[in-house]
Amino acid sequence: MKKHFTRVIALSMATALVLSACGGKEGNGTASPSPSSGASVAPSAPTKEKLTLTWMIGVPTPSSSLPSGDKDFIRKAIEEKFNVEIKLDYMPMGQDYTNKLNSLIASGSTPDFFQPEGTATSKYIADGVGMDLTNLVTSAKMPNYFKWVSDLEMKRYQVGGKFMRAPVPFERNWYLAYYVRKDWIDALNAKDPSLKLKVPTNYDEMIAVMKAFTFNDPDGNGKNDTYGYTTVGGGNSVPGDFPEWYKNGMTPGFAVDKDNNFVDSGTNARTAKVLEDIRKMLAMNIVDPDWFLNKAGDQLNKIQQGRAGIFYSSIRDIAFDNTANSVQKKTREVTGNQKAEFVAFHIAGDVPVTYEALPGMPFMFNAKADPKKVDRTIEILEWLAGPEGFLLANFGKEGVHYKKEGNKITLIPDTMKKDIGDNGNFTEIWGSVFSYLVKDPSQALGLQIIDPRETDHDREILATFKKNKYYVLGTNVVPPVGLDIGSYRTQMRAKQVKVLMEEKDSSNWPKYLQELLDTYKGKAIFDAYAEQISTALGKKIVFKTE
Repeated sequence: MKKHFTRVIALSMATALVLSACGGKEGNGTASPSPSSGASVAPSAPTKEKLTLTWMIGVPTPSSSLPSGDKDFIRKAIEEKFNVEIKLDYMPMGQDYTNKLNSLIASGSTPDFFQPEGTATSKYIADGVGMDLTNLVTSAKMPNYFKWVSDLEMKRYQVGGKFMRAPVPFERNWYLAYYVRKDWIDALNAKDPSLKLKVPTNYDEMIAVMKAFTFNDPDGNGKNDTYGYTTVGGGNSVPGDFPEWYKNGMTPGFAVDKDNNFVDSGTNARTAKVLEDIRKMLAMNIVDPDWFLNKAGDQLNKIQQGRAGIFYSSIRDIAFDNTANSVQKKTREVTGNQKAEFVAFHIAGDVPVTYEALPGMPFMFNAKADPKKVDRTIEILEWLAGPEGFLLANFGKEGVHYKKEGNKITLIPDTMKKDIGDNGNFTEIWGSVFSYLVKDPSQALGLQIIDPRETDHDREILATFKKNKYYVLGTNVVPPVGLDIGSYRTQMRAKQVKVLMEEKDSSNWPKYLQELLDTYKGKAIFDAYAEQISTALGKKIVFKTE
């Protein structure tokens, strides 16, 4: 028998709504020439004292790891080229990441260079944790980096008028989609044609598939052991990827609607209806019962084990046929079902899935870091932002893992798998240092990446992304000085979880909403957001809660 979802859970920690993969839109030396042949990047002769650098970064998934010894040729090249030893701490972004970083800060062990969650940066800046970047992150010192980020974007990225954070080079494209086990749909239709299941295009069709995946034994093992959907609550939040947000015409996170109103989905009268609809869905027992306690990566493990059939992701190649981090590939390996197939879909319709890409993941430096270590890190980051460093960190060695013809970079899958994929897929980690989730460097570096592993199935997924609609926000937004958006979100998420998990309905939401707006300063924060967006877009934007 399946475990049944327990509605009442004692909350002992602050709560947070998962708004995005990295939460970074809201906040509080010269490059060497590219080598011409297939050898590793030739290190420069050390001319400076050797330094030990401590870094902490976020990575997209928990499945990647750094290999030991010379297998990590990326580390070897960087350390030799810049005469450093890098102590690199990495894990997926989320509450565990922030808790660990906070612990390091509290103990006086703040990393020299670190990537905080976007909503945490306001507090770090207010507390003086970060270093002023005015004379460090400049177009003169980092010309490669400023090909990724414009001066205007940098200006709009700042918090409280202090230049203590800057964005990691970011992807200009979004890759947001739900993914469904198409082979399960086909198997169920073959067994019972009256089901007439299909890849969902709307909410009702998605629920129908979730029910069938839960109760109709889609894997044919004769056991009642599968669920329709899985996601991540982290023990403290109502996920933004639950389909009820889209059902109610709301973009998870915030939006500027057609009437020039700024709407925060979690701080809205309609949030009550979203929570009520989620309650009804959960009562159907078609969602992984561990969703609330799942941490980042747990949902993918459930999928790969064949325990659930639908999930949500922002990673471009998460379900491609042959890439190292492919859920489809790993599902086939784990379950032994070589016909396992994931198809991308969305149910948003005319509702924008989010806003057009803005700078996301921030980076900061420890205010007390040795200036020499900061300068050396800046040199490395600038090199990673250029063609040579970007290609090494994300794809490997020229002539070994890719071929370069002009601006065309053609990957060599066999050696990438042997040297990288089979050794922890460690380019996902080194690539995250200064190009988090970037798959298309064409705009910044003029490079065209050609991956021979991409199949017709993969190209269909890419076509799905192009159907998504986006609205224009125009700027990163920051709360007024003295107000902490992270603390606000903690309260907002706690109220949402209370309504969903502890109360019989959403009738108390209007009372909680008013408390959020007044006591916890939501109105002051979002009025400021609306004003900043008004300036960026050149038209009047007003914060609305209905």
